[in-house]
Amino acid sequence: MTDFSPLLSAERRDAMSREGLWAGRLVSDYLDEAAAARPDALAIVDNNSMTGRSTHMTYAELQQASVRIACGLAAMGIKPGDVVAVQLPNWWHYAAVYAALVRIGAVINPLMPIFRERELEFMLGLAEARLLIVPKEFRSHDYPAMAATLQDKLTHLEYVLVVGGEQAETSFEKCLLEQAWEERTDSAALFRERRPSADDVTEVIYTSGTTGEPKGVMHTANTLLCKAQLASELFGFADGDSIFMGSPLAHQTGFMYATVLSLFKHCKCVLQDVWEPLLAAQLIAEQRCTITLGSTPFLIDLVQNPGVADHDMTCLRLFLCSGAPIPRVLIQESQQRHPNMYVMSAWGMTEMGITTATYPGDPTDKVVETDGRALPHQEVRVVDDHDALVAAGTEGRLQSRCATTFVGYLKRPQAYPVDADFWLDTGDNARMDEDGYIRITGRSKDIIIRGGENIPIVEVEELLYRHPAVQDAAIVAMPDPRLGERGCAYISLKPHGELDFDAMIDYLSENGLIKQYLPERLELIDDFPRTPSGKIQKFMLREWASQLQPMSVTTTHGVNA
Repeated sequence: MTDFSPLLSAERRDAMSREGLWAGRLVSDYLDEAAAARPDALAIVDNNSMTGRSTHMTYAELQQASVRIACGLAAMGIKPGDVVAVQLPNWWHYAAVYAALVRIGAVINPLMPIFRERELEFMLGLAEARLLIVPKEFRSHDYPAMAATLQDKLTHLEYVLVVGGEQAETSFEKCLLEQAWEERTDSAALFRERRPSADDVTEVIYTSGTTGEPKGVMHTANTLLCKAQLASELFGFADGDSIFMGSPLAHQTGFMYATVLSLFKHCKCVLQDVWEPLLAAQLIAEQRCTITLGSTPFLIDLVQNPGVADHDMTCLRLFLCSGAPIPRVLIQESQQRHPNMYVMSAWGMTEMGITTATYPGDPTDKVVETDGRALPHQEVRVVDDHDALVAAGTEGRLQSRCATTFVGYLKRPQAYPVDADFWLDTGDNARMDEDGYIRITGRSKDIIIRGGENIPIVEVEELLYRHPAVQDAAIVAMPDPRLGERGCAYISLKPHGELDFDAMIDYLSENGLIKQYLPERLELIDDFPRTPSGKIQKFMLREWASQLQPMSVTTTHGVNA
């Protein structure tokens, strides 16, 4: 069993309970309530691009699936505190598996489908995952073969289950769904015995850190469901609202605001596993979805793709957009083409979810030029290097103090950036205006945010330094009108060394770097700007990169979103 050791003081727990922010409940409680109150209501509609089938699952069916899976996993030997890693596309299984794990006190570890052996060996190893759930195939990748390789390296990874698998001993369907496990045990007694505390860790999800090594963010039921409560208030959630999600469920945006929020609100969630804007528009129109969340590229596609107009999207009233600044022209186009849809600018982190947002009625300038103001029970402040508040309009370090703040990084208690007064150092720099609206101005973290996804720079740089022709290398963010940022590699070569863009991409790919982490521009330079101590001045490189002409997405060697 993994040692989580959540960093959660009695003082914080008591304060959150007194304020009614932590209810002490579990996501399975909300599923059971929904199944009792509206059993025939649709819970999930997914679209499996691998099989071409769509699954429509009611709340009664979702509850039954979660109970059966929970009993089956318990029979398999999954115990309270065990980590179950789920590397699946946006399919119905996420909600059923997560609710099942909650019932037996196990912990979910969502993993992005783009991850390969290099990333997974570290992530599964750190979490000591006992079970990995993968698809038989997704986007032409053989996940069972990859999982077998990982099992050879990771002794604690005892089980692999394959969604769509055909082998009796590893098929998710044959092992869990096609057997009436709930009839072979007293499920009510099992769930009572294994029911976790709402302060136990229920989710570990990875985020890229400044060192290039992913960090496992730990959340409890209380922190996740508090996120759901604050989001539902922010969205003005009403009966009849439903969620469309095209962002990956293995990303915290997708997992939190599709899987958790939809169960919390007993609403319908519509999933798309491979982003395609015309299909997204069709699904939103057919299912009458009212709310969606995503990064700026998703909004661009729904606004600027001419084929979207063929679908009646007047039902979509809210698009929460985060991960990159929203161009003013995009807001204007959105208002012209989707007048019923409010574009909400927001900022948050895996560590605490949505923290700031704009609100309906805010001036367009606030939506375009800021990342919103703090939600109720979510505080932000901008401080200098001595933690003193800075004047309005002055850039400084952004700190937050939130009811939803996570409870530590897995096995890295020393990295928990929360002080004695519960202020969390976000690693972002920001300005705050006189109205309390913030604008993220940069990051002290050495990462690139490309289409809402964090790219760990150090990992890429370390690979480049190993190339025999490379003398020095640095990766910085290059502004991009669609994805917000792309990676630009600045490289100086050794005497007689040769390297062009294609050779760099081939080298990084051969060394296991996933497609989404590949730099999208190469700039060869003779000398790097440096400090007197010899450190590369990345702020100078960022300034140079900001002057480069935006790249056409047709020249990015297949790594555009």
